[in-house]
Amino acid sequence: MNRLLHQLAGFVSSQTGSRMIVITWILMIVIGTMISPGAKEFTITSQESSIHEDTLSAQAQALLDEHFPAEGGLVALLVFHGQQPITTEERAKIEAISEWLFSEEKPAHVERSMPFHLFPTEVQEQLFSEDRTTTLLNVVLEKGLESNEVQQTLEQIREYALSMELDGMQFEITGPAGIVADTLNIFSNADLVLLFSTIGLILVLLMVIYRSPLLAIIPLVIAGMVYQAVDRLIGLAAQNGWIIVDKQALSIMMILLFAVLTDYCLFVLSRYREELKRMGSKYDAMRVAMSQVAEPILYSGGTVLVAVMVLFFAVFQPYHYFAPAFSIAMVIILLGGLTLIPAVFTLAGRKAFWPFIPKLGDVEKQSNRIWTRIATLVTKKPALLSGLLIVMLSIASWNMLNVQYSFNLMKSFPEELSSRQGFSILEEHFPKGRLAPVTVLLTSEERMELTPTMVEGLENLVTAISNREGIQAVTPTITSDFSKADVPLPRDFLAQELQAIKLQITLEEHPYDQSALEVVERLRNESDRLLEESGLDPKQFSLHYAGQTAQQLDVRELNQRDLWIVFPLVSLLIFIMLTFQARSIRISFMMMMTMLLSYTAALGLSWFIFHTFLGLEAMSYRLPLYTFVFLVALGVDYNIMLVSRIMEEARRVSWVEAIHRGVSKTGGVITSAGIILAATFSVLITQPLQELFLFGFVMAIGIMMDVFLIRGMLLPAILMFYKKRVVFQKKSQHF
Repeated sequence: MNRLLHQLAGFVSSQTGSRMIVITWILMIVIGTMISPGAKEFTITSQESSIHEDTLSAQAQALLDEHFPAEGGLVALLVFHGQQPITTEERAKIEAISEWLFSEEKPAHVERSMPFHLFPTEVQEQLFSEDRTTTLLNVVLEKGLESNEVQQTLEQIREYALSMELDGMQFEITGPAGIVADTLNIFSNADLVLLFSTIGLILVLLMVIYRSPLLAIIPLVIAGMVYQAVDRLIGLAAQNGWIIVDKQALSIMMILLFAVLTDYCLFVLSRYREELKRMGSKYDAMRVAMSQVAEPILYSGGTVLVAVMVLFFAVFQPYHYFAPAFSIAMVIILLGGLTLIPAVFTLAGRKAFWPFIPKLGDVEKQSNRIWTRIATLVTKKPALLSGLLIVMLSIASWNMLNVQYSFNLMKSFPEELSSRQGFSILEEHFPKGRLAPVTVLLTSEERMELTPTMVEGLENLVTAISNREGIQAVTPTITSDFSKADVPLPRDFLAQELQAIKLQITLEEHPYDQSALEVVERLRNESDRLLEESGLDPKQFSLHYAGQTAQQLDVRELNQRDLWIVFPLVSLLIFIMLTFQARSIRISFMMMMTMLLSYTAALGLSWFIFHTFLGLEAMSYRLPLYTFVFLVALGVDYNIMLVSRIMEEARRVSWVEAIHRGVSKTGGVITSAGIILAATFSVLITQPLQELFLFGFVMAIGIMMDVFLIRGMLLPAILMFYKKRVVFQKKSQHF
């Protein structure tokens, strides 16, 4: 491996090789642009389900669609709310809107809607909240609509409703269709805002760090070239159906690409400047610089690549669909870091550093004074320093036990969005369980006959379910009258082929609360027992549960399953890579342990801030996995750079002095790289979704911990205890 990297360093830093590499990258981008569309054209929004669509709720929904096929697509809930009880005049305006939705002038993509204007007054009254301040209309859209068609249809409905001059009545649109439209609205320009914010922030930081216009612009040009190559390659793969690209993954991938490539530029430039002061040839200087930093870059990128590839083993769609885009991106980023970066800066030579051009024979500037002092503290008092840091990080980590997780993604939406406001109004003025009832499907392989015995069994089943904790009501109510021929069955109660019966459960708690999930979980686990109590044979009949609560229960189980797979596998694979890089099991173990401590401390500290200062009661269940994959993989980069420099210095000086030099000489560049990476992820704080805001915040906190506490102090302090155990011989490259 070392021989190959040295050969690569020699080629990319040669006059011919550097030119060939730049030309090859340009041709690759031009050809890719000609034959492939951008990745954004093929993005999808991951569903909260398994990639195999084999969850219990998905199976129940499939049976529900088979036995009780529903016409139409997404449902929009039109919410009308007044501060006072809705007046007769206001009700007349609601009726006018309902009548318009039935007329030929209605939006083209409306399939059907609730005929509120045709209902008698006593029926309309049943649709109002108890305080009579709130009511709603259901509107069903056509099947298979694109997101922009849903958005346009709801906008037409909104314009007509507001033209009725609703006065003091608040009008909101929520439900699945409302969520789709609002999601499209808030992300319509989000990618461009994110891209330009990221570029602008990196440009400013590079100008502050280097005070050189070229050193601020060239890394962004390189990142832009790599981004074009990645975008076209992902687009080509998606166009041919080889991969599925998630919208959120593509946005975060773009941030990661610019941040990581900028970090690699800093690592190369730092070493290149050192060598330019010792060598007259810019080609020789880059060859020596790359011979030292190529391996750390390879292993740094490799850890990120390994971490994101582990997501292929996840079965939850939002996790699994992160893997393809990120894996492709990291391969191209690595190629860019090992070829394009050194080639461009080799061609630029000393001029890239203008106006502070390094000259041959210049005295090497003393290491950063702050990091020199920290290095002295680390080598003189490692026990005190490491002890204090471990205690502090452990206290922060302990707070992870207090984290509460939410499965209600609606809470992640901005409060001003119509879909969230409408949902909140319904939540406040109607029973919580009515927001998303649970559908229970009783199925049989054979045709059901509503004999007195069968009806009695159904009546007992409804009673048994109703008596369970957390159940408010079960509809329809089954009585023995249904066995009489002259008593009609409730609408949509019995399937036409007489092989399925549908019931609805109204829960006492909010459908997305953990307590509601536990109610459905208990029902699932007790299905056979419920049938036996009701006098129905479990061998002949089976119960299935569909709806949002059942789906979120599956989401919780999928999430737990993927956590148990991803966490150990990522840790193990990165540990193996670190062992190859450090050539020491003990050192790689210490690196891994400090990184895991950093992750738990970052999450615990972030939750303390979220809960104490932002007033959050819970955070998204996705955050632990997302932050683990990226914090551990990216944080290890800085440890790799530090350990690589310590190993290099240890060939010439004692182990203690090598640690001192490693900390002091890498302190400035790694700090700069970490600040850029943390600041880039903090751009997500500006995004409208709370989940992205929290993810950006945790990432920024965690990266800063890695840079200043873990890499800067804790890891080198712990390494001091192994100075007598590390088998090292001068001029040897192995520990």
